[in-house]
Amino acid sequence: MEKAISLKEERIRKITQLYYSQPKILDELFKFSKDREVVPRYFDEFGKRPDSPQYKDDIFQLIKKGATSFHCSQELWYEPLKLSTELNEKQLNELRKGWDLLIDIDSKYIDYSKIYAEIIVKFLKFHGIKNLGVKFSGSKGFHIIIPWKSFPKEVNKIKTAEMFPEWPRIICKYIMEQTKEKLIEKISSLSTPSQYIKDYKASEQVVPDIILVSPRHLFRMPYSLHEKTALASIVIDSEKISDFQLKDAEPMSVKIKEFIPDAKEAEASELLIQALDWHKHNNPEEQKESKVKEFQNKPLKLSSLSEINFPPAIQKILKGLSDGRKRALFILINFFRSIGLEKQELEKRIDDWNKKNEVPLKEGYIKTQIIWSYRNKLVPPPNYDKDYYKGIGIIPTQEELNYKNPVNYTIKKIIQNKAKNKDNFKNNR
Repeated sequence: MEKAISLKEERIRKITQLYYSQPKILDELFKFSKDREVVPRYFDEFGKRPDSPQYKDDIFQLIKKGATSFHCSQELWYEPLKLSTELNEKQLNELRKGWDLLIDIDSKYIDYSKIYAEIIVKFLKFHGIKNLGVKFSGSKGFHIIIPWKSFPKEVNKIKTAEMFPEWPRIICKYIMEQTKEKLIEKISSLSTPSQYIKDYKASEQVVPDIILVSPRHLFRMPYSLHEKTALASIVIDSEKISDFQLKDAEPMSVKIKEFIPDAKEAEASELLIQALDWHKHNNPEEQKESKVKEFQNKPLKLSSLSEINFPPAIQKILKGLSDGRKRALFILINFFRSIGLEKQELEKRIDDWNKKNEVPLKEGYIKTQIIWSYRNKLVPPPNYDKDYYKGIGIIPTQEELNYKNPVNYTIKKIIQNKAKNKDNFKNNR
């Protein structure tokens, strides 16, 4: 039986070939694809990985096969087609040519995304970065890019190209921390309070977020269409973000601009070094409770791993999600590792969870994230006060907030249940 096509899908498919057949659009897609992994999306599912067009016609052939959008890596590779989930860290480092810093602003509301994008652009320019690119995500956010050319190729004899995704994550966390107060102040002091705030208790609950990068992370290519909105991911002037209107991204009226600027060599050195210095002195992982610190480098071995002892937030995630699946995967992997789940059992639980998601994540993506996690130092899942939970629609209970972290909660529940069972045994003797 053929799958019924929704009105949304019908709309995007009607304009796809007409839009992408424009020579200027094909030119931009192909030009931006150089040294990148490029993956087509066929409305609700991605094409095979790895892939990277060798000729402009390769892109057009994918369009003829039904591709509705194109997504690419922020990592730059010597030979993208040699990428594989089977490669170890050393092999990936040998293939990686470098990486662009991609700041992915995520929000429920385009107005707030504009505010955050403007704040970040000013922050970056304060740090001496004059050449950066800004584009509309195609939905409700923006992408800001600092090209690989802008970064020093070594810092303290460490090759920058090999520090992906660690250093991009540190930079993004640094930016979030340094701009947080300004963002909340700006949203809170709107002369005419936005209708969006009325639905929430405080402006802090609707602030945009930056999505942290992961290995082989993909983002929507400039001038690619967006399946949900049928709008184009257009490049905009960094000085005119507030002027942007959704109508500017109507596919057939797009005006071409360069997303990657002609940056100066190492102009982002100050930003990188200050971010690394900030991380060294303000690493949130070093400020966790002593109980959490005990298992940062060594997983706990808990004897009772029944879901009854899992925090409500984790239990809600395990029921499956429609949005925020990648963030949820990050939370689950770190939670399961931290409570001492064996790798085989962890993979089984993740697989069971993924089947419950409205749209399951690709098996290859999950496998890559698990492999990457086991190559790195064990860290606990994010604390409840982090944006990870709010960002996927999970609101921790007050009891959970009291314990700060899902692992602390689980430890306490196991101890309480053991004590309770012991008392019941004594009373029933």
